[in-house]
Amino acid sequence: MNKTHTYPKSFSHIGITVPDIKKAVQFYSEVMGWYVIMKPSKVKKEKETAIGQMCIDVFGDDWSTFEIAHLATSDGIGIELFSFPNGIKEAPEFNPFNTGLFHFCVQDPNIEELIEKIVAFGGKQRMPIRTYYPKDKPFKMCYVEDPFGIVFEIYTHSYELTYSSGAYTK
Repeated sequence: MNKTHTYPKSFSHIGITVPDIKKAVQFYSEVMGWYVIMKPSKVKKEKETAIGQMCIDVFGDDWSTFEIAHLATSDGIGIELFSFPNGIKEAPEFNPFNTGLFHFCVQDPNIEELIEKIVAFGGKQRMPIRTYYPKDKPFKMCYVEDPFGIVFEIYTHSYELTYSSGAYTK
């Protein structure tokens, strides 16, 4: 058997369901600085187009329309926002102990300013800003919530620098 080398897959995008597509686009573009690559638009359930059929495949038959918008981060990761007219409009209870997506993380060297913007827009700071390795690396982190209750994390440095040994020492 010919064994092939497994290579790291790149991250393409994340889909987030929000209660208000316009407010979400405003938050993620103005506070997070993400580029709007497709303004909010309406998708209707119909089998005549590829996008309509794909959405029926994904969501089933119990929907008629939804709104969608696409944004991108500075490193090209896509943020796909969905807003459905029915469904629960608040985020589920934060429970990292259950199986499922726990959080996503963004990187900003000015963590204090970003947290201030998030809070000013109606989000929350969930904890004090902390340093993982205070004696070795001055890298900071903090968990926050967007205005819709979606939990995410902020790092001041890259994932690789944060967790690699010897990546940065004083």
